[in-house]
Amino acid sequence: MSEIFPLHRGIYQESTEDQLRSAMQSAGLTPPLELYIDGHLHRFNSGTKGRSVGDKTGWYVVYPDGVPAGRFGCWRSDEDRAFRANGSHEITADEAMANNLRWAEIRQMRDAERERARNQTSEIAETIWTMAAAASAEHPYLRRKGIQPNGARVTGDGRLVVPLYTEEGHLASLQYIDAEGGKLYHLSGQTGGCYWLLGTREDAKTIYVAEGFATAATIHEATGQPCAVAYTASNLVSVTRAMMETGTPVVVVADCDKSGIGQKYAEQAAAKYGARYVIPPEIGDANDYVAAGGDLLALLEPTSSDWLIPADEFASQPAPLQWLVRRWLPRESLAMVYGPSGGGKSFYVIDWAMRIATGGADWCGQRVTAAPVVYLAGEGHHGMRARIAAWREHHQPGPARLWISSSGCDLDTNEGYLKARDAILGLPEKPALIIVDTLHRFLSGDENSAQDARTMIAACSGLTREFGAAIILVHHTGASEEAQHRARGSSAWKGSLDVEIAVIPKDGEIQVTQRKMKDAEQAPGVTGRLTPVAIPGWLDEDGEQVTSVVFDAEPGVASAPAPKKDSKITDAQRTWSRCWFGSGAEMLPNSQDPYISRSALSEMLRSDGVSEPKIKAALDPSKPSLIGSLIGSELIRFSGHGWVAVGFFADGLRVQQKK
Repeated sequence: MSEIFPLHRGIYQESTEDQLRSAMQSAGLTPPLELYIDGHLHRFNSGTKGRSVGDKTGWYVVYPDGVPAGRFGCWRSDEDRAFRANGSHEITADEAMANNLRWAEIRQMRDAERERARNQTSEIAETIWTMAAAASAEHPYLRRKGIQPNGARVTGDGRLVVPLYTEEGHLASLQYIDAEGGKLYHLSGQTGGCYWLLGTREDAKTIYVAEGFATAATIHEATGQPCAVAYTASNLVSVTRAMMETGTPVVVVADCDKSGIGQKYAEQAAAKYGARYVIPPEIGDANDYVAAGGDLLALLEPTSSDWLIPADEFASQPAPLQWLVRRWLPRESLAMVYGPSGGGKSFYVIDWAMRIATGGADWCGQRVTAAPVVYLAGEGHHGMRARIAAWREHHQPGPARLWISSSGCDLDTNEGYLKARDAILGLPEKPALIIVDTLHRFLSGDENSAQDARTMIAACSGLTREFGAAIILVHHTGASEEAQHRARGSSAWKGSLDVEIAVIPKDGEIQVTQRKMKDAEQAPGVTGRLTPVAIPGWLDEDGEQVTSVVFDAEPGVASAPAPKKDSKITDAQRTWSRCWFGSGAEMLPNSQDPYISRSALSEMLRSDGVSEPKIKAALDPSKPSLIGSLIGSELIRFSGHGWVAVGFFADGLRVQQKK
């Protein structure tokens, strides 16, 4: 019988153990008979697959003091949930903070235990694999499937055994297959991202990826080409990525199952990495297809009489560009908008996003197509909320078909890509535009690496193929003055873009210039300004009106060539102005003079990649650097904890207010 504790009159609460047990059951896990609330990590058989002795992929940690809290999950099913017991009092801020710190500790404990278990399994698997004998073609499973051993081995109890290797080539685990086809993995071994390649990649014309060993062996024997065993449908995506790195064409061969799970992951792998995928026409896998008399080669390598098209016929089919923003943003294109930190590029992109999402109001005299938009925002959500509210107040549009992410994710990883893809699939309509702001918040790799750039570009291409959407990557320029007119990172970015747009602040204005338009004539440049807008109903904690700014543009202004290196005073003016825009374009109360605090200026320089010693020197008024030169030229003066622009410099920064 459950232990019951009184809370207050008429209300009772189960014990922490019973609450934890119920939470595990609701997550689809089978809790152990005994639960320990002691702050230590405990493993148990989660019941996710069988009840064999020693199968302990479930785990939990719960701290007993204060309000009992912790986490639990299962490594096999990737379940990971927070747990907090319902206690006799409301949780305090200190208790909530303590729980957050403990959850971070729990993740470390969980990951360390999982890594220890995986390393132990890898060592055991290496011993078993080394001692196992080569399998004979007469093994009951191989004979029933009509395949050769292809390097498979056999254990002392007669089961077939096949290996799972990491991408680095380490043996991670083993899969055991009995005569009837029953399959089990070695306990606690890593399976995600692991595979076994039948055949070699050398001189391969095609590399195939299949789910199970028998399917992969059937394909390898029929084609003479290498085939990777992914072992599970969910592993198809990561194994496809590993195979694509060779540059050899990849074909994913998924199982045709009633649930559609094989096709789902095959489509994801194909969409993300540009691979081709094949699925048998009937329920079953490629081995079943062959056993039923199907022509596997015809299925895998279909011939097409219309693959090569005569040039005259090809050119006779009209295919003009379709635009989201005429002359600036084609549909299904890959675009990059770049500029210095605080240069106004996000305001510019928000202006496009809102015009497209709210009904297609013209932009600088160019037609805008109304369509749904997804804005993947990696940072600055509070500021973005104000910017959108200000834009709506300024333009008074209708409802916006715009969705904004609550955080960033690594789009160049399988997990991050699937997170974004699945979230977008859940929307009521497909977006025509996906904005990634900023690139480095959605990139786990190195932006200077051509290989990492290509991985991210492949992810963007996958989203375009999946949704028919244009992609805008919002990116930064370098920190130096001469790097202000090109995007940071590898040249692979520029080579893959259809559209490249520079957004550069200059003399209180913002210049928008097309640097590349792949399939059309480049449009004339545009000059924009940031217009302050008071947001109705927004007051700060002191009761003051909250304002933001919106991007307003003028068409037909010819783009200026990249400037030559200016004098130190001009460089200092430009840096101070850019940082002022980027930190929120704050005005000194009661004077409306541009003001920037010391901390805000430091943070903007830091985001530009400036080192701490150089930031310290730049803010030293006694040196002929940023602040020293501007004070010496009487362009700024001290005010409170920062500086305020004066004279002609201040007038130049306020031009957007005079519009």
